[in-house]
Amino acid sequence: MSNTFQVDLRGIVDLLSHHLYASPRVYVRELLQNAVDAITAAGGPGLIAITTGPGELRVTDNGVGLTEVQVHELLATIGRSSKRDELGFARHEFLGQFGIGLLSCFLVADEIRVHTRRAGAEPVLWTGYSDGRYAVAAGDDREPGTTVTLLPRRGSEHLLSGTTVRELAELYGSLLPVRVEVDGVAVTTGALPWPDGDLPAYAQEIFGFRPLDVVPLDVPEAGLTGVAFVLPTPVNPAARGGHRVYLKRMLLAENVEGLLPEWAFFARCVVDSTELRPTASREALYDDSLLADTREAIADQLRGWLVRLASTDPRRLGEFLAIHHLGVKALALHDDEMLRLVEQWVPMETNLGHLTLAEFRQRHGVLRYAAGDDEFRQLAPVAAAQDLGVINGGIVYNADIVERLATVDAEVRAERLEPADVAARFSALDAETELRLRPFLTVAQRRLDRLGCEVVVRGFDPAGVPALYLVSRAAAFNEQFTASRDAADDLWGGVLDALSRTVPTDRPQLVLNHRNALVRRVTAIGDPELAGLAVESLYGQALMIGHHPIRPADAALLTSSFMGLLDRAVPGEDR
Repeated sequence: MSNTFQVDLRGIVDLLSHHLYASPRVYVRELLQNAVDAITAAGGPGLIAITTGPGELRVTDNGVGLTEVQVHELLATIGRSSKRDELGFARHEFLGQFGIGLLSCFLVADEIRVHTRRAGAEPVLWTGYSDGRYAVAAGDDREPGTTVTLLPRRGSEHLLSGTTVRELAELYGSLLPVRVEVDGVAVTTGALPWPDGDLPAYAQEIFGFRPLDVVPLDVPEAGLTGVAFVLPTPVNPAARGGHRVYLKRMLLAENVEGLLPEWAFFARCVVDSTELRPTASREALYDDSLLADTREAIADQLRGWLVRLASTDPRRLGEFLAIHHLGVKALALHDDEMLRLVEQWVPMETNLGHLTLAEFRQRHGVLRYAAGDDEFRQLAPVAAAQDLGVINGGIVYNADIVERLATVDAEVRAERLEPADVAARFSALDAETELRLRPFLTVAQRRLDRLGCEVVVRGFDPAGVPALYLVSRAAAFNEQFTASRDAADDLWGGVLDALSRTVPTDRPQLVLNHRNALVRRVTAIGDPELAGLAVESLYGQALMIGHHPIRPADAALLTSSFMGLLDRAVPGEDR
């Protein structure tokens, strides 16, 4: 024995209002869609007349109209797409479905009347109620077409007022190819604003900004035409900008996502498509293979626009990159053409000023970069004084772009900056000075041995930098390995002990600058205890200036050296 599902109309309306539609205001769009479909089926010039008045709203079209059989099949059933197809409303050019569209009107109305007539058939009056009842009766004699009358539910009267209806009809239907009137005043233009309209003014009207540039869009596969407006101000790349999308000239939504790739956050689009599919709510695009292909086609057109700017209007390209360089750099990680554009046109921070990668290569040959911003800040002035160019790879995408450029172009050499690269350019001390500093170095090394740090004295510029804490990649790995071994249990500790023979033994270096006046005075201190406290303080300062991690042992040393120097500096009876 089989049974039929029982449908609670109130439950369906609640589902529509709370989970499918973003706002009850969409009822105007659904009424317009039904009317446009009826006019399309009739095949003649169309007119949709909306009349507002106290206590009701009427929408009249001169479309094909319905017979009594079609009224039962289309207006009183939910999900009967096969019947809809049989009755001739499944052709490609139709916008929506009568059933679900009419149901949306129960979001604002307690009673819906549909007075309709098809050519050669008797007029029919269908009356539906929000409690699930409906009645069908003979209608008044009239010309073929349909009039839908809504009687508002309590609390929704404002949504059926003349001002609101006119605003919504213009929002959803202004581009429709049929004439739409609200209380006798036309709200449709009948033409797309592109390519011949005043597009900057149009962008100002719908998005609130005058674009830096306008990029025409055309994707024949999706029946899509439109424009991309380039934002004139920076925007957070993580912000998902929405786009205005029309389907067959009817507005789908004002903030549709997924039309552009994520890297194209610098553009807002207005498009019309005949082939893209809406979701069930008809407020977003269905994410299928056609939408994916459309997204890639639009990405190609935005790439082409950037390449054209590089060859035809470098000044405008410079304006764009100054605002939206992050988007272009993100694209360059996957696109060779954009990678070349970044190399030639996007300035990057270096220790010799802002230079493009092409300019940096011309000056220094090798694209040498610091992996992190802290490393760059510490070594940039020192490297510059040694005539060693360094790119700040700590800025988002910079290091990845430099490395990728070297992989796609055999002529490009890229190297990560090693502290040894900088230290190799420091001046060694003469033999007499080295001999004189041996007692000091012995004291200094003894104080820092327990921290795993080697102390050396060199001469380098700028002289104002007293000390540098340099950690090679091998030394950094050794520190991490040691910390892991100390924190491991007995089992893993044994495993790590076995592996320790393969771990590099490089130690971090504290490089004291002999060209610095304070360092020279410290090296001349005859008191071993005071000299040790001074070295420990220089070690702590070098850690902090270089933004290196402060271990518990380092923190204890900073405290003890500070208190020791303070005790030496302040006279008192205790001493």
